[in-house]
Amino acid sequence: MHSRYEHNGLVWVDLESPSREEVQDIVDQFSIAPLVAEELLLPSTKPRVEFYPNYAYLVLHFPALRHSHRTREQEIDFVIGHKFLITTHYDTIDPLHKFSKVFEVNSVLDKSNIGEHAGYLFFYMLKKLYKAVEHEVEYVRHDLSTVEEHIFTGHEVDMVAAISRSARDLLNLRQTIEPHREILHELEASGANFFGQDFVPYLRAISNEYYRVHNHVMRQTESLHELRETNNSLLTTKQNETMRTFTIMAFLTFPPALVAAAFETTAVHVPIVGGPYDFWIIVGLMLGTMAATFVYFKYRRWM
Repeated sequence: MHSRYEHNGLVWVDLESPSREEVQDIVDQFSIAPLVAEELLLPSTKPRVEFYPNYAYLVLHFPALRHSHRTREQEIDFVIGHKFLITTHYDTIDPLHKFSKVFEVNSVLDKSNIGEHAGYLFFYMLKKLYKAVEHEVEYVRHDLSTVEEHIFTGHEVDMVAAISRSARDLLNLRQTIEPHREILHELEASGANFFGQDFVPYLRAISNEYYRVHNHVMRQTESLHELRETNNSLLTTKQNETMRTFTIMAFLTFPPALVAAAFETTAVHVPIVGGPYDFWIIVGLMLGTMAATFVYFKYRRWM
């Protein structure tokens, strides 16, 4: 799918799963190198940034845990020229779709104040993308809040699976955005020569947006670890209490069982057996030994 937006001399071309003909049209129109054109046709495994005489080429991956239409990781290729910006992706990117609506409305109303070159358009676009990542982190934070509420209500076993799901989401978030650090650092270091010194604060602001989101992910990761430790402690305590209860029950029933076994022996002369009220006397002995064991346990503070 091919979308084109223009405003104040800036051109944004957005391609979703582009065909070879669409990429060739972009190559002819903006003088894109054939090697970059080939990269636009297929997803890339690693993010990177490359500078050419007339444009910069970036590949970044963004997590999409809740809104992905196909995968949990979405790639966007950026080709940033002086007066044009080309974005290529292979799935519907919700933040880009929302950004296009805002950009289109502002263009029609002539209210957008983007800047003199396409780097500013890239800046505002990346801010929107990192805001979407922050929303993903907020979903995880909400899940962790739910886990925290249920941990202390006797649902420790159920929370093991919930904590594992949140851990998987946070791991995916970290694995997806952590490679951005090196890319943005290189962009900030080399971007001054390409975009000009006036754009350096904007490059630094992009890095700050990344670190803000990354710190947010790390804070939720720390919260996850604390909740996991708390849940494991409660599970262990609950299991210990259960084992303690069964152990006490076993010890309480052991003396009466021993008394009953003693009177079941096949000896010639078994006391009490055969006499009046022998059954009730044996029952009394069994209850007495159980009571004596219970008093002893209480005295030793074992229960």
